[in-house]
Parts: sequence; C-alpha cells; structure tokens
Amino acid sequence: MNTDDVVRTFLDFYRERGHELITGSSLLPPPSDPVLFTTSGMHPLTPYLQGRPHPQGRRLVNVQRCLRTTDLDEIGDLTHLTVFDMLGSWSLGDYGHPQSLRWGYELLRDGFGIPREKVYVTVFGGDEQVGPDLESLDTWRELGVPVESTRDENWWSNGPVGPCGPDSEIFYWTGDGPPEGRPTTDSRWVEIWNHVHMRLERGEDGGLDPLRQVNVDTGMGLERLVSVLQWRRSVFETDVFEPWTRVLSTLWELDERSLRIVCDHLRSSVVVIGEGVWPSNTGRGYVVRRLIRRVLTILWRGDESRSLGDLPGELVGSGSVRGVLLEEEGRFGRLLERGRGVLSRPEFRGVLGDEEYRYLHDTYGLPRELVVGLLR
Repeated sequence: MNTDDVVRTFLDFYRERGHELITGSSLLPPPSDPVLFTTSGMHPLTPYLQGRPHPQGRRLVNVQRCLRTTDLDEIGDLTHLTVFDMLGSWSLGDYGHPQSLRWGYELLRDGFGIPREKVYVTVFGGDEQVGPDLESLDTWRELGVPVESTRDENWWSNGPVGPCGPDSEIFYWTGDGPPEGRPTTDSRWVEIWNHVHMRLERGEDGGLDPLRQVNVDTGMGLERLVSVLQWRRSVFETDVFEPWTRVLSTLWELDERSLRIVCDHLRSSVVVIGEGVWPSNTGRGYVVRRLIRRVLTILWRGDESRSLGDLPGELVGSGSVRGVLLEEEGRFGRLLERGRGVLSRPEFRGVLGDEEYRYLHDTYGLPRELVVGLLR
C-alpha cells in the first residue's frame, strides 16, 4: 500500500461503521488556546469530548496534521517525526472501549493484513487513583492477542489538566526474526495505535472526576503505519519521505542520522512556514527557528559553503518559503560570526558555568546550545 491507499482504507473502514468524516483542523490552534501547535487529533475536539454536541454526530473519523516539540530530541531515530499526520476515530458517548478494540484489531488484521503473531498490546494495570482496566484486558484475551499490563505507560492525557483516561496501546514486531519479549522489554515492538478510554477529567488539584460522557479516542501515526505496511526499516524510507531522501542524499553528503534530522526538520519547517509562521525568538516562530538552525548546524559542520538556496523547488515549493529559509540562514550566519568573536576572548576560555551562559545569552543573544556547538 502507498500512503494514499492506507488513508483511504482507514477512512472507508470507519465510514462503513457510521463514522462521519470531519476535516482536519489547522496545525495552528485558535488564539484562545495556549498550546503552540495542534499536538493530537483529539486536541481540536476537546469541547466535544467534554460533552458539547458535535454537529456531525457521535461517531467521527479524520486525518489531522500534528506537531510535537516534545519529540525533538528523538528525531533521527527510526520512528519519530516533528510534523506528522494522525489517523483518528472517536466515539462521543456512543459505543464502548471494547468495541473500539475489536474494530481496531479487525482493521489491522483484515484491512491492512497484519498477522496476529506480530501484534502485542498493553493495557492500564491501575494506580492509586484508578483501578486496572480489566475490560480491555478481557477483550484482548478474547481476541487471542498477547497482552501485558503496565502503569504510567498506559494512561493518556493531553496535558496536566483536562480529559484523560486509561489506554490500550497496540504494538507491531519490527525485528527480523520471530517475535520475542514484550513491548516493555524489547524496543523492536513499536507502538502503532493507541485507543484511549477517555472517561475522566483531571482538575487543577490533581483529582479525577467522571466526564459528562464516556468517550473513545484513537490515534495512529500515519507515517509509522506506512513504514510497517511497506516493510521499511524507518519512516524515512517510505514513499512519504522518498522525495526528501532522494534529493538530499545526492545534494549533501550526510551520515544516516544526520540525513534523517535534516529531512524531518526541513520538511517540518516548510509545512509550518506554509501556515504563515516565520522564524522569531518567541512562541511558534522560535520552534521554526530551532528547526532551521539545527539543520544549518549539521550542514555547516561538514561544509560551510552549503546553503538552503541549493534546495530545489520540488521540496520547498513557492518562492516565499525559500525566501524565509534564506533570510534565516543569513541571520544565523551573522550570529555565528559574532559568537566566534565573543568566544575568542580570554574570559570565555575553559569550562563555562551557568552564569557565563546566561551572560552570553542576555548580552550577545547567543543561545546556550549555539555556544556549546561553537566551543566544540
């Protein structure tokens, strides 16, 4: 299956079961939302999960583009991305969690052709506030799928307060040989789908109260699923990233991890700039700035003549996006020159402490990570 086939199969499956297709919201939440970017498919649906009637009914399905800054340090591995698409389905006070699990397994087995022996699931084993999720445990056992109970790993929330609940995570075996171990003991089990029994709400005091309705919220990363179905070792080897890896691998000589980071960060930057966010020192703009400057740091480490101006229109699209990238490249280049001059002074030789880093940032605008890179 190519990516379009995967999306079509997912949406058709749920639409045949009474789910209405809703349009994915923008990557940018409304001004009243304190979150910088949409981080999950459920994020725009929070009011409806809390009880407000949705105009399209109680069964919904969509594809939502997301951005997570919490995963930036993970970028470069086989599965994590900054910007990704999330396949989601919801029951807003309609069918229960066991039905969601049964449908989810049916789709993986019959719709996507994933064999049962390559599937393992985890469920919530309980903590001081909430008991174990025995309903999900029994459902998976009835389906004949191996299951283990965990604690914190199987509790989902979109923040410190708000809707939350126990979840059931579905893992796929990515190892070369027969499956072995469990998701908590072997990293070759990779999570592909999360089904959340969203029935509680955490308050400011940390307490839990029942939501007005019992919901089901599922989320499955599209690119990660595609890598599984296309038998690829990483998300960067799928058709989603084919134009990026093909062009960049011939344009610049990079090691494998660096190529993944550059592909991810450039693709993410192009998407966010396309949403009207330009590099800056605060908020959303600072996320874009970090992405672009990390790319430049990697490129210039090997050859300072490399430029984002080398990127073809096939990747960066319109001239306005290219202009933003080149403007930020020039600004970063000037900052590097200033940084080298400042750090050549005698008072900055040797090991720097927190006070020196703060001084360099507040006085010369040199971020700590940039100073560390220059000193190296």
